[in-house]
Amino acid sequence: MFLRQLEPRTARTTSEVLNFALWPFAVMTMLHQVFVEATNFNVTDDFAPVYKASLAFLHGRPMYNENFDLVDPHYLYPPGATFFIAPLAYIDPMHSKWCFVALNVVAIIVAWYLLLKLFKLSIKSYAAPLTLLLMFASETVINTLAFGNVNGCIMLAEVVFIALLIKRRDLWAGVVIGLAITVKPNIAPVLLIPLMRRQWKVFIPALGVPIALTAAGAAVIKDPMDYLHRTFPYSIQARDYFNSSIPGSAAYWGLPSPLIWGIRIGMGVLVLITLWLLYRYYRNDELFFICTSSGVLLTAGFLVTGLGQQYYSMLLFPFLMTVVLRNSVLRNWPAWLAIFGFTTYDKWLLDHWQSLGRDLDYLRVTFGWGLLLIVTFCVLGDRYLAARREGRLDSGIDPPFLLPDAAAAARPTGRKTAADPVRAGDPSATTPETTAPEENAAEATALR
Repeated sequence: MFLRQLEPRTARTTSEVLNFALWPFAVMTMLHQVFVEATNFNVTDDFAPVYKASLAFLHGRPMYNENFDLVDPHYLYPPGATFFIAPLAYIDPMHSKWCFVALNVVAIIVAWYLLLKLFKLSIKSYAAPLTLLLMFASETVINTLAFGNVNGCIMLAEVVFIALLIKRRDLWAGVVIGLAITVKPNIAPVLLIPLMRRQWKVFIPALGVPIALTAAGAAVIKDPMDYLHRTFPYSIQARDYFNSSIPGSAAYWGLPSPLIWGIRIGMGVLVLITLWLLYRYYRNDELFFICTSSGVLLTAGFLVTGLGQQYYSMLLFPFLMTVVLRNSVLRNWPAWLAIFGFTTYDKWLLDHWQSLGRDLDYLRVTFGWGLLLIVTFCVLGDRYLAARREGRLDSGIDPPFLLPDAAAAARPTGRKTAADPVRAGDPSATTPETTAPEENAAEATALR
């Protein structure tokens, strides 16, 4: 009976064909990144300074004595992160890194599974292998594992935080995001979401946990003041290497300061208007509002602050998953052109046109993040202007084809159908069957 289950079956529907085709690609791509990319030698090694700092802490030596004149990765984690990284130094560097990589792989897979659940996508649908494949084929996952970074764990914390916010488990949501902020403060902008939703209890642990752990870390490490006077100022300045933020790109190309501040302020205004539109018209559509707002906030942080690296884009996966929602702002080709810019592992360096190739390769992430913010602003702005022009702002700004009345009017006549559950932002919506009932039923539930 067990062997019978392993017998290959022939697909009968399009969804089954996609399922059978995508799972081998997804699994083999994941295994390649884990066992090849993550274990081979890489020029960049984010884990080495982390292990060195852990070893220094266990032996009572200074941790924040990096030479910032070098472009090698540096240990930039706050003192509170000491409690999480210190156990890494109990085993040798190679096996310690492999354990760290394995931890991040597990975190990414768990986050992927939770995202499927959040968006009501079945593990048996072709959406499961497709999303897994796209995740592990992206630059952010490949380099996170190859360099030995903690981005996978931070993404898992973000996804759990979103799930707990929706369930109104405010204190636990605060604990999770507080631990993430302790390790990587660049995720802190998502705290604006519970502020907009008036989930005040979130802030008790979200602020208390980092403060308590930072105070405890400062009390036990050898050189806490060096972090404050040396490491922290370095971590927020706009360096001109390995930095895709606007200030980082400007420093590399030597652009004038007034121009850079004008671009940063302009993008900031655009983000504020986008957040206002999301809050004013979508705050009751919880999944869409939280995931879209978090994506806008984090993208803005990567783009306009002093440091933005391409593999930070892993934190945008919940935002990218909103494409399955009917009112998503990502259902257009400019959005996916932007996403291509900061997710792909492609290199655009050109041997025969080196200057052009360098510009394309270095700027595609910056332009990708910027274009994503512009697309989100334009989609929401267009919806707002159309709704105001048609006098229906009181009922929201979703396009007419997303409204229940439009869905009912578009339903085929002359036959009985089940009640259509379609509504704006409802991922569980299905399409009435018209022909070939058995096959279309399978197709209609392919993403369930």
